Amino acid sequence: MFERPDYITARDALLSAASALPAEQVPLADCGGRVLAEDLVAAEDVPAFDRSPYDGYALRSRDTEGASREAPVQLQVLENIPAGSVPSRSCTPGTATRIMTGAPIPEGADAVIMYERTEFTDQWVRVFDPVSADENIIRAGEDTRKGQVLARAGTVIDTGTLGSLAAQGIENPVVFRRPVVGILSTGSELLEAGQEPQPGKIYNSNRYTLSSAVVSIGCQPVYLGTVSDTTEGIRTLLEKGLEQCDAIVSTGGVSAGDFDVVPDAMEQTGAEILIRGVRLKPGMACAYAVRDGKLLCGLSGNPASSLTNFYVIAAPALRRLAGQSQAVPAEITVTLADPFPKKSKGGRVLRGRLDLSSGRAEMHISKDQGNVVLSSTIGCDVMAFVPEGSGPLDAGTQLKGFLL
Repeated sequence: MFERPDYITARDALLSAASALPAEQVPLADCGGRVLAEDLVAAEDVPAFDRSPYDGYALRSRDTEGASREAPVQLQVLENIPAGSVPSRSCTPGTATRIMTGAPIPEGADAVIMYERTEFTDQWVRVFDPVSADENIIRAGEDTRKGQVLARAGTVIDTGTLGSLAAQGIENPVVFRRPVVGILSTGSELLEAGQEPQPGKIYNSNRYTLSSAVVSIGCQPVYLGTVSDTTEGIRTLLEKGLEQCDAIVSTGGVSAGDFDVVPDAMEQTGAEILIRGVRLKPGMACAYAVRDGKLLCGLSGNPASSLTNFYVIAAPALRRLAGQSQAVPAEITVTLADPFPKKSKGGRVLRGRLDLSSGRAEMHISKDQGNVVLSSTIGCDVMAFVPEGSGPLDAGTQLKGFLL
């Protein structure tokens, strides 16, 4: 008989069984949300040259000394430089160059003045205010310096990382392969969305909630199918999933009833059972196994239980498969905005919504925290842990938790 560990022991056991998948090169346009497999080091300065942040005139700041509305400085315009072009002439005393946003600063100029602060024709420009050296000039390397480490391997490519890759001219970044996660539903009572209601049957919501959760952590879900509660049928689908997937997440069949045969089916595939149940509510019923480096995650058939267990125990290991260096989400402290009236003999996870309007991180608890209450996960963006042995909690209680 397996002894139920606490959620941290269970999570870390599964993490230890997971390792990042091989790397591959992927077109830059397809890299959003992928994970860097090597450090992003700047190969050149960004920008690579001094450039103008505005449409205006590049000039020598000393030529504008003493300029005023009553005594403007008039400078000869040498040329016009659009973005993407380079200057052909240097700014000399008494001259200026018309320049567009993003265009290189001509030699001899040390400042830019905006159009709005001048009067001009094609031949000359009048300046009514003095400008300082370096005013309105974006210097080479102001964004990024050559050799600067912009992101480490294991970083999820967000918008800033994607833009920085593009700014370095990297066409096909090296990223970890995205894990393919098979979704398997067990239970003779399940109907698929679109089927007619039948007595004694329920709709298979777990297929869709877990597929969405898998996508949210950077993995690719593949639906393996629904199977009745037989060891042979479940083993067959598990074998199918192990052939084409990097991990499998199943729901149902992991409690202690006559039809809870998923752990037996896992063992029949040759998998080693790592965890059988966990001291966690909701989400106590579960079975985790590994075969040839591939994770088998057996979750409860109760919708809220399966989602809770997934985020707390399975998701960190799947993030590690995806190559993420921060597989376990950062811990935050939240203050309960509502009381929680129940005792917590074992570990408990509360789900709810984060509210920052008061200036602190407050958590509004979903009204019904039951194992089967899927609707209480709507809008849920934070989970918090209630320590084992806790009594009822008052509003204002502080708990450790994490963002979804």
